[in-house]
Amino acid sequence: MGREFLELFEVWADTYDQTVDGHDREYEEVFNGYETILDKVAAKAIGHVVEFGLGTGNLTTRLLALGHRVTGIEPSPAMRQIADDKLGGRVSILDGDFLQFPELEQPVSFVSTYAFHHLTDLEKQEAIALYGKILPVGGKIVFADTMYVSEEAYNSAINEAKSKGFHNLAADLEREYYTTIPVLQRMLEENGFHSSFTKCNEFVWLMEGIKNE
Repeated sequence: MGREFLELFEVWADTYDQTVDGHDREYEEVFNGYETILDKVAAKAIGHVVEFGLGTGNLTTRLLALGHRVTGIEPSPAMRQIADDKLGGRVSILDGDFLQFPELEQPVSFVSTYAFHHLTDLEKQEAIALYGKILPVGGKIVFADTMYVSEEAYNSAINEAKSKGFHNLAADLEREYYTTIPVLQRMLEENGFHSSFTKCNEFVWLMEGIKNE
């Protein structure tokens, strides 16, 4: 359920916002257009929004600016504290993850950025099935994350990172649970969602699932 990476985020919390600014050359392309990616996710959200892995609250601020009621789900106590300070208590931030979270009051959108890859494919399948049971017809899943058009493209990205000497990036790509668009598309369609995928940079795609049954 991604909690095996919790210690990493406890350590990363204080410097996360500096990382996404793109100053780390290894991760520059991963976070290329970061602000625009957040804006695109926020623009697609509707109704009561539940944000998984809200981190330090960067997407959350945009959702609030658009007038959404937001409930945040975040497993890292350090991240929750930073987000709460940044958001000034305007959002209910709950301890939980993509699969285990308190009962929610009529969510219409589930959103997330840079986090779904912490679940294995089996856990992703379980999560999407769960969201399909919770969301009303017309409800949305809007996730932006690193994903690939094929296994070949995924392996190529790892090899390219190694060839550039980006050993931390290559290790991350090999250690975490990155998947492919066809796999995610199948999961969404099997659970009653119409799916679309939009490329944001060389790593990140925006995945939108709209419940149609």
